[in-house]
Amino acid sequence: MPHIALNNDLPGITGLMAHRPDTGGPLGDLADALLRAPSSLEPGERELIAAYVSRLNDTEFCSSSHGAFAAAQLAGGQELVGAVLADPDTAQVSGRLRALLGVAAEVQGAARPVSDKAIAAARAEGVDDTDLHDTVLIASAFCMYNRYVNCLATELPKDDAYYQHAARRIVTDGYRAGIVRGEESAYDGQVR
Repeated sequence: MPHIALNNDLPGITGLMAHRPDTGGPLGDLADALLRAPSSLEPGERELIAAYVSRLNDTEFCSSSHGAFAAAQLAGGQELVGAVLADPDTAQVSGRLRALLGVAAEVQGAARPVSDKAIAAARAEGVDDTDLHDTVLIASAFCMYNRYVNCLATELPKDDAYYQHAARRIVTDGYRAGIVRGEESAYDGQVR
């Protein structure tokens, strides 16, 4: 049961954002900027970084959501996402993406400079300053999003089909559209 009374029955961060559109709107805008705006990293790669950081933070709602969003945009789909979440070192991803996942893991682990070793490994794979910036910012932001979701004890959807429904909406319309207006309720987002 959530630690606060929500004015909706939406799961995870969607319920929090719909409950407080004044803060939910800027959080949705930030997610759109980080995960959907033009970047040298593909949207599916950025979603995979978000899902991986969320998995490291034991945030099931965010890991499952962003895993579904990544799967909808990456060749290899859910099988690839599952492999990365299980062990990025053995998953069938590019060396560049594997190095960025290593950077993201260091950001998730502690608020200190990413190690010279991780930076050198990323540079050896062709990672540029923009890739590093965006990866560090995505990982940092998802530590915040994950804490928002976990610390208020938000609910999970009863039906895992919720994540595929949300993936279709996010890929088509983005984060801000719908979430803060409560359009998620068009799907039976019952919680467990």
